[in-house]
Amino acid sequence: MKIFLLTHERELHRATNTGALALEDANEIVERILWERVNPNKDLVRIIENNEAVLLYSKGDSSPALSSEIIPTTETLSAVLKLLSPTSIEEYENIIIIDSTWQEAQKIFNHSPYLKNAPQFTLKTTNDSLYKLRANQPKGGLCTIECIIEVLRLKGQEKMAAELSLKFAQFNG
Repeated sequence: MKIFLLTHERELHRATNTGALALEDANEIVERILWERVNPNKDLVRIIENNEAVLLYSKGDSSPALSSEIIPTTETLSAVLKLLSPTSIEEYENIIIIDSTWQEAQKIFNHSPYLKNAPQFTLKTTNDSLYKLRANQPKGGLCTIECIIEVLRLKGQEKMAAELSLKFAQFNG
């Protein structure tokens, strides 16, 4: 299993970046890829094109909807079916997480056509985020390390998830 952190450049300099915690302790599983708008990472684009990766992302209200005014084409129907059939994270060995602020993550997604082609998975958790070091976190939204911890649990990596949870608790103070 590999978790790719598609990281906004500004995150590299933020002391509040939680993705860095996972890189320190789980670097055999977690890899950082610097997001570039004009020059996307070729390996990341390739694994998306080959359906070998899932994007951990929730588009929220920006999901396309089928309107009665739209004449359904094969492409439209395919997109709707993709939305209706939920992706299972267990099917994928490569998981992509956008590592940035919530506002930057939305911009990264909107300015990266290749990400829109990736199957998407949204974490359904009953817990609110414990992250206290940044403002403007949407209700139900998790920070990067919390997402990584949840993915590790879903993939049966309980020991590593517990270790990262402890490290996050210390960091979050």
